[in-house]
Amino acid sequence: MMQNVHLAPETDEDDLYSGYNDYNPIYDIEELENDAAFQQAVRTSHGRRPPVSEKTFFLISKTSLASSIGRPMTGAIQDGVTRPMTAVRAAGFTKTALRGSAFDPLGQSRGPAPPLEAKKKDSPEEKIKQLEKEVNELVEESCTASSCGDLKLALEKAKDAGRKERVLVRQREQVTTPENINLDLTYSVLFNLASQYSVNEMYAEALNTYQVIVKNKMFSNAGILKMNMGNIYLKQRNYSKAIKFYRMALDQVPSVNKQMRIKIMQNIGVTFIQAGQYSDAINSYEHIMSMAPNLKAGYNLTICYFAVGDREKMKKAFQKLIAVPLEIDEDKYISPSDDPHTNLVTEAIKNDHLRQMECERKAMAEKYIMTSAKLIAPVIETSFAAGYDWCVEVVKASQYVELANDLEINKAVTYLRQKDYNQAVEILKVLEKKDSRVKSAAATNLSALYYMGKDFAQASSYADIAVNSDRYNPAALTNKGNTVFANGDYEKAAEFYKEALRNDSSCTEALYNIGLTYEKLNRLDEALDCFLKLHAILRNSAEVLYQIANIYELMENPSQAIEWLMQVVSVVPTDPQVLSKLGELYDHEGDKSQAFQYYYESYRYFPCNIEVIEWLGAYYIDTQFWEKAIQYFERASLMQPTQVKWQLMVASCFRRSGKSLDTYKDTHRKFPENVECLRFLVRLCTDLGLKDAQEYARKLKRLEKMKEIREQRIKSGRDGSGGSCGKREGSASGDSGQNYSASSKGERLSARLRALPGTNEPYESSSNKEIDASYVDPLGPQIERPKTAAKKRIDEDDFADEELGDDLLPE
Repeated sequence: MMQNVHLAPETDEDDLYSGYNDYNPIYDIEELENDAAFQQAVRTSHGRRPPVSEKTFFLISKTSLASSIGRPMTGAIQDGVTRPMTAVRAAGFTKTALRGSAFDPLGQSRGPAPPLEAKKKDSPEEKIKQLEKEVNELVEESCTASSCGDLKLALEKAKDAGRKERVLVRQREQVTTPENINLDLTYSVLFNLASQYSVNEMYAEALNTYQVIVKNKMFSNAGILKMNMGNIYLKQRNYSKAIKFYRMALDQVPSVNKQMRIKIMQNIGVTFIQAGQYSDAINSYEHIMSMAPNLKAGYNLTICYFAVGDREKMKKAFQKLIAVPLEIDEDKYISPSDDPHTNLVTEAIKNDHLRQMECERKAMAEKYIMTSAKLIAPVIETSFAAGYDWCVEVVKASQYVELANDLEINKAVTYLRQKDYNQAVEILKVLEKKDSRVKSAAATNLSALYYMGKDFAQASSYADIAVNSDRYNPAALTNKGNTVFANGDYEKAAEFYKEALRNDSSCTEALYNIGLTYEKLNRLDEALDCFLKLHAILRNSAEVLYQIANIYELMENPSQAIEWLMQVVSVVPTDPQVLSKLGELYDHEGDKSQAFQYYYESYRYFPCNIEVIEWLGAYYIDTQFWEKAIQYFERASLMQPTQVKWQLMVASCFRRSGKSLDTYKDTHRKFPENVECLRFLVRLCTDLGLKDAQEYARKLKRLEKMKEIREQRIKSGRDGSGGSCGKREGSASGDSGQNYSASSKGERLSARLRALPGTNEPYESSSNKEIDASYVDPLGPQIERPKTAAKKRIDEDDFADEELGDDLLPE
């Protein structure tokens, strides 16, 4: 046993390098050529070599294969036991290789591997996995549909996901223990379902679903959803419950989550404001401004103090709002050097998403500050001017210095609303001397003021100043176009309007005015295109709808005009001018019943339109309702008491109804020199055998004689004047022709009245022509009114003194 142990001799104790030349004789390759067993293994395969005899094996194991440390080699036989060849088992070698089996490390002799076992689709586990996948897909589809605005489809998908999730839970309970239920999937399904109920305004179902989530103790952090329940109660105007749930949610949020707690407290403040509990809202917002001041909280705090009327607290709240930091670094957008690389980076970040967010935040801050200043300025001091001055001083001392000039312009606009034009002009003239932006805004408003005062020269001058200060100001260009329009240069006005649209395609005032300009130029197709584009932007604008109808009427398309006027009526159902216009169009189309309906509606809303009254009276005469016609003509006689026409119409109606004598007598007392009235009185008294017939006959004879004398004088005067008289006659004939064309509608009504039934009665037959001659409508030139009063209102008032840079429209 100790034969393989070599002890170092004592003489070599000091030799540190002894033994390096000694080696095991098994590694001696010089004798391999004489080794018969090795040569046989080389010539043949290892598995088919002749077996080693026991004597030879023992020889190798005891001498040549012995280990230097006494450890038997792998495969060696020691004490009758073969040591297993474990070192090469992973490569395919086994002990059977020593028994004559073939060398097959890859196991090819065993044949192909058996096919994989197919999954059982009907197994409960596979069904559960498939169902869980379907539930996840339905939740995702519901969220996608909700983000795309298809709320109905999103709700249907959420309901399907809820149904399938319940089936999934039942199957899991049958197969596995309740602890293996996927709580995250259940939570997501219920939360999505509640959210879809809420956005579809199914608040009761949403609250029930949220209650299921909140009451389930297995869901962690579900208490925060009470904030969503508070939002629903706020939408239902149930303020007490909304505040209760907000406070419950606030208790669930840990103190480390500061932002979430601030947002919940803001919701509590908004709820108190809507409930009218301003003192409680003030407490909430004061706490927010002390912990984490922000713009919305400062703005709402100012509104609350305004509601309770505390002037000093309003000032302090406004100062807190001004002091809220914007956290915007403007210096990083300014290139500090001439380095091209740095300049490129600066240009790249000037309009990136972060810069856009910063611009939106700054615009929101300016909006809150301007609104707060306009709100509190009239009440924090004895006068609104002093209040504006205080706000301007506070703003100048803050980071919002640029807003000071805007507040000055708002001060001028406030003077305008109070009809104090001198003070407004004085302020605007001071601002007109400042930098270009403020100068352009002030000059724009000055131009508008002078335009309203019909001082077109000054309006044009200030419009030029505004355009020169800021060529890209669409309001200034629109005002310049208005002044040119007022001077009748429509082509040039159209150019200014087009330039305003090129600078700002959303400038609706310029688009409206260019439509009016094309209408003046008789370019009706282009005008129609402009108003249709404007209609696509302002869907419910009655002014735009009326202009479209007016253009269709000018294009002689009454059916389309009626259709668009019907849309105007749907927007403003009580406009008498629109209703009368519809009646006029239906009258031209021959539809008397529809015309009567709209004329009567117009008369109900505005019973002082003489044209509507005349048409209704004529309509009742046509239908032989004399008593109803009398009501309208009597109203007309009250409106125009100096016009004998209406008195005669009333008497004519009475004559047809058999009650005319008293009316004619009353008309004669008011108009004693009216020949037609005396003729009717003579005929009526003669037919009735009254003594008054002779007196009326004498008066009639005297008036006729005076009329003949007057005509002879006129004739003699004409004979003496010669050519000058002829010139005056030509002028008079021209005027009468103009009167006739302007009073075409009145002539048609008069002709209709003359052609009424019953004119062949004995006492009327001889005087028809004379009556016709005296019934020239004195309101002839007034019958053909402007486009409509609606258009005039649009031109003068619609875009007037609202905000900075408002534009005026041409009349």
